[in-house]
Amino acid sequence: MRPSMHRLGLIRAADAAPYLRGFVLSGIATVLVTRALLAQTGYPKVGGGNLHIAHALWGGLLMAVGLGIAVAFLGRAARAWAAIVGGVGFGLFIDEIGKLVNKTGYFYRPAAGLIYLTFAGLVLVSQWAGARAPLSPRERTANAASTALAGMSSGLTPQERGAAVRLIADLDGEVPAALLRLLDAVPERRPYAPGPVRTAAARVRGLAGRLASHRVVRDVAVCYPVAQGALTLAGVLADDVITAHPAERQTGAVVAVACCAVVSAALGGYGVLRLARDRPAAFRLCNAALLVDVLAGQVFKFTINQFAALSGLAVDLLVAWIIATELRGLTAPRPSGTDRGVPARG
Repeated sequence: MRPSMHRLGLIRAADAAPYLRGFVLSGIATVLVTRALLAQTGYPKVGGGNLHIAHALWGGLLMAVGLGIAVAFLGRAARAWAAIVGGVGFGLFIDEIGKLVNKTGYFYRPAAGLIYLTFAGLVLVSQWAGARAPLSPRERTANAASTALAGMSSGLTPQERGAAVRLIADLDGEVPAALLRLLDAVPERRPYAPGPVRTAAARVRGLAGRLASHRVVRDVAVCYPVAQGALTLAGVLADDVITAHPAERQTGAVVAVACCAVVSAALGGYGVLRLARDRPAAFRLCNAALLVDVLAGQVFKFTINQFAALSGLAVDLLVAWIIATELRGLTAPRPSGTDRGVPARG
């Protein structure tokens, strides 16, 4: 696949993941803000009378602006602006997916699930972009050149310069050697001081990390899929089978949520049974249970509960982060006696 990409002139960017995440997060924020504002204002029609300018049109315009920024300008700032503006435009566009797939229009009930499924797919793409095969020598050279180009206007921090140098330090040839000299000549830029938002976010991450380090919290996280699956199964049966009006029932979505809840609870239950004997296996099973809910169950939960399903998704993601943190610690290679400075026995 890589040679064919090169024939098309496509070179992978080593730092693509942050820009993809910025695109996704700005799109998600746009959908949530748009839905909240429209609900508060009574879903007004922009234009008056029989004329209604759908915000999908504004979304298309902003996506075109984002593409124009990416094509017309160079450097990190242009890529960041293109990702954010394009993400806002995509959020406005995808928010009206109900009008594009059903005559019911904006209030088509499965629209929330389709929006969630779209962004879940984009998140997977951004994760894939950050965990791909190693860059080829040509790609490493191109990425170092891109970093040097960006530094011509704004300078490079020591961390940015060091990362670019490491990409090509072991490569032979005139081009890598010239790039090393160019990187050395690019002016230095001091790292930006973190603002109040980043400072607060860092404190929250630190607090969350300390909480996640407690064994009790991690063990409760393993038990979460079982409780969550049971509560979900009881909830959908009560709300959509017993109490819901027949015209409002989403039978297909209810069946799908119930099936996902059973599978998630079964995987989680097996993980709980393995917890005392094999902690890595227990946490892998818990992670699989969460993936079933996040990638499949949540799609139909959004169909049933609309955007009220966000609270459950937030808890799922928090538990998934705790599980992933513990798995990294359990599966990380342990230092040998020699690595710790203890002489190895002969």
